[in-house]
Amino acid sequence: MFIKNKKILIIIGGGIAAYKSLDLIRLLKKSNNEIKTILTKSGKEFVTPLSINALTKSKTFEDIFDKNSEAEIDHISLSRWADLIIVMPTTANFMSKLSLGKSEDLATTVILASNKDILLVPAMNVRMWIHKATQQNVKILKDYGYLFIGPEKGEMACGEYGDGKMSSPRQIFAYINHYFNKRDLVKRKNYKALVTAGPTREYIDPVRYISNESSGKQGYEIALALSKLGIKTTMIIGPSNLITQKNIKTKKIVTAKEMLIEVKKSLPVDVAICTAAVTDFRPTIKNKNKLKKDLNKMKSINLEKNDDILEYLSKNNKYRPKLVVGFSAETENLNKNSISKMKKKNCDLIVANDVSKQGRGFNSDYNEVSIIDNNGNIKIIKKNKKSYIASKIAEVILDKLLVNDRNFN
Repeated sequence: MFIKNKKILIIIGGGIAAYKSLDLIRLLKKSNNEIKTILTKSGKEFVTPLSINALTKSKTFEDIFDKNSEAEIDHISLSRWADLIIVMPTTANFMSKLSLGKSEDLATTVILASNKDILLVPAMNVRMWIHKATQQNVKILKDYGYLFIGPEKGEMACGEYGDGKMSSPRQIFAYINHYFNKRDLVKRKNYKALVTAGPTREYIDPVRYISNESSGKQGYEIALALSKLGIKTTMIIGPSNLITQKNIKTKKIVTAKEMLIEVKKSLPVDVAICTAAVTDFRPTIKNKNKLKKDLNKMKSINLEKNDDILEYLSKNNKYRPKLVVGFSAETENLNKNSISKMKKKNCDLIVANDVSKQGRGFNSDYNEVSIIDNNGNIKIIKKNKKSYIASKIAEVILDKLLVNDRNFN
């Protein structure tokens, strides 16, 4: 089914392939989509505002300081208006600006101010594409959450052959069509997700507690990624310095017992992702006053086991989510221990990470994980920023939900 009635902002960059933007506009307009454009200064060397206006039937934006319309604050209004922003062609220079977070003209300012997905369509000479600086910028932009299509392998305008040729307008149209159809399907399904994140604290006295190094970053990024896919997301998070966003319903807790209470209140949901590093044990008695440094009194602390939240969700006969995802933080025998945990807890997926390795896992911006399903299939996501890891985990979760629903129906 072809998309229709979508609002798409196309930023036309400098490069010979810029003329192909006109063909994409034709395809999108034919399906009754509303198109607005920003023509960059270098883009004007290849296409004209007149030709764009004739196709879009609307004004082409060119300058950040347009005295006729900047009263509407174009860089904000355009970024909020669009359902999707496309940059085509995306040059090596433009990617470099984005990776540095520059906002020196209307195009870069709109992108920096945007809260929507941004699709980059690279086109450049093969040597420019494979240059280490360009590939580093691509990695940075993917970490930031930018979407990419292409480049393709082929003959370029300069006569050389290789990777760097821009994807065709029909390929881009097919990508956009799939993008919106998937999101529209998610919207119709009205999926709900529950994410637990961060550590819990079990107090010995008013100032001392048992806890761990979890920052909550991975769970928070997963909640963001699910929300971005159109899934209504609730996050229950332990003590953390993270600043949460309005589009995620957030419940803050301290202890494992409080987390379980909030989990029960949040059911039913379609998917539960248990990233929280819940403290396994709590003191049987919390002292009302601070304990003094008396070695005889502090030699031992009596502990009792906390309820297992992952197991509660997986074995809940009444409100079991369609998909239960556990996390397994291990220091040895990563896959073996994680598979064992998945079977014992009766969850559908387990995300395993080795927290013994420096610079990943607990209290880090980076992670490396293996996603294991109950058929023993393993998908490895190499070390990357937690935001990127989260986007890949969210895609796997959504695909599983959609497959499960198709099989059920």
